[in-house]
Amino acid sequence: MDYDVIVLGSGPGGYVTAIRSSQLGLKTAVVEKESLGGVCLNWGCIPTKALLKSANVFEYVKHAADYGIEVKDSNINFDNIIKRSRDVANGMSNGVQFLMKKNKIDVIMGTGKVKPGKKIEVTDDKGVKKEISAKHIIIATGGRSRVLPSLPQDGKKIIGYREAMTLKTMPKKMVVVGSGAIGIEFAYFYNAMGVDVTVVEYMANIVPVEDEDISKQLGRSLKKSGIKIMTEAEVTKVDTSGAACKVTVKTKKGEESLDCDVVLSAVGVVANIENIGLEDVGIATDKGKIMVNDFYETNIAGYYAIGDCVPGQALAHVASAEGITCVEKIAGHHPEPIDYNNIPGCTYCSPEIASVGYTEKAAKEAGYELKIGKFPFSASGKASAAGHKDGFVKVIYDAKYGELLGAHMIGANVTEMIAEIVVARKLETTGHEILKAIHPHPTMSEAVMEATADAYGEVIHL
Repeated sequence: MDYDVIVLGSGPGGYVTAIRSSQLGLKTAVVEKESLGGVCLNWGCIPTKALLKSANVFEYVKHAADYGIEVKDSNINFDNIIKRSRDVANGMSNGVQFLMKKNKIDVIMGTGKVKPGKKIEVTDDKGVKKEISAKHIIIATGGRSRVLPSLPQDGKKIIGYREAMTLKTMPKKMVVVGSGAIGIEFAYFYNAMGVDVTVVEYMANIVPVEDEDISKQLGRSLKKSGIKIMTEAEVTKVDTSGAACKVTVKTKKGEESLDCDVVLSAVGVVANIENIGLEDVGIATDKGKIMVNDFYETNIAGYYAIGDCVPGQALAHVASAEGITCVEKIAGHHPEPIDYNNIPGCTYCSPEIASVGYTEKAAKEAGYELKIGKFPFSASGKASAAGHKDGFVKVIYDAKYGELLGAHMIGANVTEMIAEIVVARKLETTGHEILKAIHPHPTMSEAVMEATADAYGEVIHL
């Protein structure tokens, strides 16, 4: 065999897997067809956060008078905002190249296809093929924007997230279809840039995977900023034949027609499992995902899969954790299986949202008797001083044993706060222990302690 481990794909699942594999003393290679870092570094997590930071800064400038500062003649340079985002992404991708060299990982550029006998056929950009082999092959091919029949993406008028990050000109009106993290983040960004934005969501609430209280609060906040929201609504067709788009939306009240310049389809991701040789090897799939066990081995010995191409949350940090777990098992270590009920989710709109564990509805359906506490940021000294009083922290405890079942946050910087809850749940921390863990004042994180105090009838500042 040429290698101990070959990783097919270099996104946050693939490149992290390769580095951990090398650290464990395994001779490792990565096969990548486009750019090191995959979608996350090049077209997802990182460049979108750069765009959102530009939106944050512009909003600060617009509201500078609220802080006693006068700013005159502030303008958006859309080209420079896009350029900054691309520069940030390129810098991170270069960083992954450095990490590959540092960890002595061979990077093989080309399109990979798994073959029987623990081999991968790699076709380079000139069409030249070569075969490489390894004792263990890990598939980390990620996902792409899901395309609906009613929303065929043309890359110009009906676009996915990649085009949304590199538009040549700023549209006047945009319809965003889907209100998951991708849809909501772009809705916030373009609205902050001055675009007239409408969000169309099929479910009853926006960000439908979140706790209902979070969904409702975010809806209020986004509407206040000028975003139009249509729930229990479905885009049935888009007419792109004219200069603008005519979007037909089916609602409970009947059909509505919306005019816009661009439609952003943000209806989820689909796994990249086509044309990578799964059928040739006999690797089992179900509902568009590769089937794996707790340590990510497929039904064919020596072949593994991680990240967006296997069942579970399609999140960068999940893919990284899965890859590390996978190679540690390969190396003979004894990693714990991942607890998928303790995976934090974050959406970086304004206000941000972050959550982990059970929603209130799910906890009740699981049969728990609950103690629930909420603390609004309007009662937080730090939030008031910062001018970010929108939102709250909600905590959910098991009434019998004090187990921390879940937490749901909406507000400024809550994506930085949720890790406290993840660690607490990992350590099986009780409500009493959170309540007696002294939190610094004044901070936004005090809201976790205060929400817990509210759950136990001991809240001070409400």
